[in-house]
Amino acid sequence: MKRINRKIIVPILALAIFVVGSSFKSDFFEIAKQIEIFTTLFKELNMNYVDETNPAELMDSAIKNMLEELDPYTRFLNEQDVEAYKINNAGEYSGIGALVRSYEDRLLVIEPYKGYPADNAGLKAGDEIVKIGDINVADFDDNASELLKGANNTSVDITYKRQGQTKTATLNRKGVEVDAVPYYGMADEKTGYIVLSKFNRKASPQTKSAIQDLKGKGAENLILDLRGNPGGLLSEAINVTNLFVDKGELIVTTKSKVKKFNQEYKTKNKPEDLEIPVVVLIDGSSASASEIVSGSLQDLDRAVVMGARSFGKGLVQRPLKLTYGTQLKVTISRYYTPSGRCIQSLDYWNRDQDGKAIRNTKFNTFKTRNGRSVQDGGGVMPDVEVSDLQSNALIEALIMNNIIFDFATDFHYQNSFQEVADFSFSDTDYETFKKFAVAKDFSFQTESEELLAEALNGESHLLGQNVQTKYKDLLLAISNGKRNALDTYRNEIEKKLTDEIIKRYFYREGLYDYNLIHDEAILGAKEILNDHGKYRSILN
Repeated sequence: MKRINRKIIVPILALAIFVVGSSFKSDFFEIAKQIEIFTTLFKELNMNYVDETNPAELMDSAIKNMLEELDPYTRFLNEQDVEAYKINNAGEYSGIGALVRSYEDRLLVIEPYKGYPADNAGLKAGDEIVKIGDINVADFDDNASELLKGANNTSVDITYKRQGQTKTATLNRKGVEVDAVPYYGMADEKTGYIVLSKFNRKASPQTKSAIQDLKGKGAENLILDLRGNPGGLLSEAINVTNLFVDKGELIVTTKSKVKKFNQEYKTKNKPEDLEIPVVVLIDGSSASASEIVSGSLQDLDRAVVMGARSFGKGLVQRPLKLTYGTQLKVTISRYYTPSGRCIQSLDYWNRDQDGKAIRNTKFNTFKTRNGRSVQDGGGVMPDVEVSDLQSNALIEALIMNNIIFDFATDFHYQNSFQEVADFSFSDTDYETFKKFAVAKDFSFQTESEELLAEALNGESHLLGQNVQTKYKDLLLAISNGKRNALDTYRNEIEKKLTDEIIKRYFYREGLYDYNLIHDEAILGAKEILNDHGKYRSILN
């Protein structure tokens, strides 16, 4: 059953947006009726409400809450959002050069980029920005991180908190280049390693350039790392795939209720290398365009896919222009890889009783070009799984509650390392982390708890005192088991901790250098690539 939004204005507005779609043609009267109702309501509300209203804010809130009823990718973009969308695709902007996350009363610096204004001014990951110029972040209604952007060579004063102390800094904005390929190098004498972190307009040219450079250094094999890559431009996903497959190869098919959105996308360019062995690394944060690349190379038996099951986003969005410089980024179709599978994992159109999207549990089997079996409906499943990259409710809760991030911040100020090679994370350090996590008293619910609660919800009193006692004992056992899980999944958690901590000392480049020597996925990929018989056996 689909969740009903409590905002009064939302259901009235709901059909107004659909004037851009085919529903407008099929049900003109109903749409026109709902638009008229909303128009009169909006007018009367603003004229008669007891306090002054802000029509723009009301409308923005109404539209965005309405779209939450559909899927998380269909969004209304105001003028500021449109500009941010363009910047994200272009791969360049003017600002302070840092990844910043917005909370209700503060901005949290997640990662300053080496050599950019935030880094030059001494900002560190974990710093909490509370004031920008004369504006208190807590008093700013919109995303305050937009205040950090501005024209080249302009300055911005900030006030921030670090480890309980309040500090100030002046940052001089400059142009920030957002590379699609932030790092590449030789993993060993014969193996090149490329990190592709996003699919902006730089993705295929930078990947191509990296391949050429690595081959010039002796690379006979390639590792393409798509872990943590959230996706981006569909066209760039096809172009990156085209580097390894021939011209005219079908990569993506899109299917929609709107006929013009039903398309086949084939490669258009001469490939860079049709023969070089390739391993593609993915994890649970590899999504969208990353899944097109990994899924199509898997379907065409052109690369071995290694890591953990990908995110599972099989939906395509397109920005549609509205009035006054605004846009509607709307889901227009589902996409299908060459074998015919759609890897969408969540069903946003059939929700549970709590309004949550239902995860697909029934998978269909498809065949790759060589006849290998692959499945749809749950992301791209790797040909070779890597245990350290697996995730679960515990790890996700540690990340979402900033437990790992906050521990890394404290660890950085309590320990010193001069070089990447000096870094170590001991048993004692992990015990300290466990105590830190337990003290934070974060909570998460396992699938078993959810099923148990649902099964006995409102009925346990009918089953007698004995059942109620056993039910409480079972919940207690699950609770204890969750604490023990910090030991059970130590390797997976320690991988997340290490990634976060190393960046504090040696930036992202240092993390990549460290991973070339210590990362289980990269080590496993090198082993497969250096054993041609094993590589061919996986693909056959």
